[in-house]
Amino acid sequence: MHPIERLRYVARATGAPADDVFREAVGALADFADDPGALVTACRRLIDRHSANGPMWWLCARTLAAADPADEPWRCLDDLVGDPTLSELSHVIAEGARVTVVGWPDRLGPVLARRGDLEIRVVDLEGDGPGFVRWLERADVSAVDVAATGLAGAASTADLVILDAAAIGPEVALVAPGGWPAAAVARAAGVPVWAVAGAGRLVPERLWPALTRRLGGAVSAPWGYGQDLLPLDLVDRLVGPSGPESVANGLRRMDTPDVAELRR
Repeated sequence: MHPIERLRYVARATGAPADDVFREAVGALADFADDPGALVTACRRLIDRHSANGPMWWLCARTLAAADPADEPWRCLDDLVGDPTLSELSHVIAEGARVTVVGWPDRLGPVLARRGDLEIRVVDLEGDGPGFVRWLERADVSAVDVAATGLAGAASTADLVILDAAAIGPEVALVAPGGWPAAAVARAAGVPVWAVAGAGRLVPERLWPALTRRLGGAVSAPWGYGQDLLPLDLVDRLVGPSGPESVANGLRRMDTPDVAELRR
């Protein structure tokens, strides 16, 4: 496939699992390594179409900042695949815990499936909750589908609320719709809230405005992002490669360079 056609294919793959898009983007960027101008254009095209994908910003920023942009995308892929964050999460959830999640968090599925002792409450806001419940049940995990009207009850009586963060800025995390109210209810009820980070999820302060601009809806309709901008004040722990830690310590693990070409 011609490099430009491959780039177009990846850019148009909206709605696909974020990690799958990331893997395709790795090969697409490597094709442009010998042309710095085209590489910048390719990176901008990818983040324009996948602005809510934190690892995409990480991949593009690292590739543009690298001395060897041909190899850097593949190093990023190795780092993403080798990221121990999800394994650490699986180990630290308390035995028999009642865990509330929102929607269908792709990354969390395998983590929860490893733990047959958990009760998973899946709050459904966009119609994907029942499918995730069936997926968990096929893995012999106890799961229940909770309508949006039951969000408060599911969060306030849980032992833990876990939210998968697509990207994390200096003050907010980008989570699935419904994550913000779930975290707010949990905080009011004294239930801990964990946001799952990991490789490539942290976006530098100077790049964050460029990310939110691309999401759209910020001025005329702040509800139009298609994601919740969860204030980190509502998060008790960020889950990273060393497991759950304070938000302040988690933010210090910034692994995305601040690249001026991506700020525009």
